[in-house]
Parts: sequence; C-alpha cells; structure tokens
Amino acid sequence: MHAKDILIEGYGRIREGVHAVVSGLPAAWLNARPAADANSVTWLVWHLARVQDDHVADAFGLDQVWLARDWQKRFGLPLNRRDTGYGHSPAQVAEVRVDSGQLLTGYYDAVHEQTLTALRQVTAKDLESVVDEGWDPPVTLGVRLVSVLSDDLQHAGQAAYVRGLLQSADS
Repeated sequence: MHAKDILIEGYGRIREGVHAVVSGLPAAWLNARPAADANSVTWLVWHLARVQDDHVADAFGLDQVWLARDWQKRFGLPLNRRDTGYGHSPAQVAEVRVDSGQLLTGYYDAVHEQTLTALRQVTAKDLESVVDEGWDPPVTLGVRLVSVLSDDLQHAGQAAYVRGLLQSADS
C-alpha cells in the first residue's frame, strides 16, 4: 500500500465521521452548546472542514472551496471570509449556526472531493517537499496532511461526543 492510499483511507474516515454525527440532527441540536463556553456540533464540523479546506488548498496551491465555490456566501456567517475558527471566543463560536445539516455535509463533501483529487496525484517525493518554512523544522507536505487528518479526526470525535451529550440529556 502506498502512503497516498493510507492518507485517502484516513481522510475517508473523517467524511464518515462527519456524516455520522450530523445525520438526522435537527438544527436546534446542531447549533446547541452543552455549556456556554463549549463548541456546538455545527462549529466543530464547520471548523474541521475550514481547516482542511484552508490547509490542503495552501499545501497544493489550490483555491479554497469555501471561497471559490461560494460556500462562504451560502453559510452567511458574520466572520472574516478567510476565518477557519482558530482561536474563536465563545461569542464567535455562537455565531457559527446553520439551518440544516445538509449545509455542513455539503460543504464538507466538496472539501473532501478536492482533497481526494489532490491526494490521488501525490507521489512519495511530493510528501517530502516543504510546504511551510514558518516552523522549525520546516513542515513537509506529508506532515501537513497527517496534521490535518489528526486534527479533523479529533474534532469529528468531539462533535460525536457533543451529539451524545445532547441525546442523553433529551432522554
């Protein structure tokens, strides 16, 4: 198995997690926060999609799906158009809301497809190329892709946990 196949498998698991956590949830639950300073399912899924979109697009020299395909306008959030959610305050988290899970999964699926298209073309040599010299040591494409994968899987797990909290509180 090639490294790109492992990455494709890993990114597929993010997609599975996103769909599983969002599936069947009404907007009220998607946007609910278990505590005043906690993240909602909406924020967690939006954030993981934005990070993947931003970082993968940057690493491969692509346009962000968020900007190029009008997802920023569809969401209509009162945030800077390049915002990924990093460092959001509780008030900013509260502003990230949706009317349906279809908006979240639609955006994530578009990001996922762009990621898969890029990953299918990756060679072992590409994974060794430096994509960010702002770190010591500089970040390679392989390290960046694993970093995004890890971060997104953690956020998908957090969203599943929030869903579970909401469901148990409703029981």
